[in-house]
Amino acid sequence: MSDTLIRSLDLIEPGDLVIYHGSIPSAHGLWLAVPCGCGICEQLDRFGLSDVRFALVDPWEERSGPHHARRESLTRSIATT
Repeated sequence: MSDTLIRSLDLIEPGDLVIYHGSIPSAHGLWLAVPCGCGICEQLDRFGLSDVRFALVDPWEERSGPHHARRESLTRSIATT
């Protein structure tokens, strides 16, 4: 339970530098988290669902990142602290 509490205190915010460790191993690594603007995520937001999803942007603009990334798949980078 304490791990869940600590995790909830470390919420990912738009624009944060994050490390992705989700279900796409080839995309694991450092990204900028921005709100996912796809039609599916926008509809979920309109329905009031609190499950915020992120699109991941390469800080160096060298590759496109995954979309619909859940907070559970991201860890805030220590480079931002």
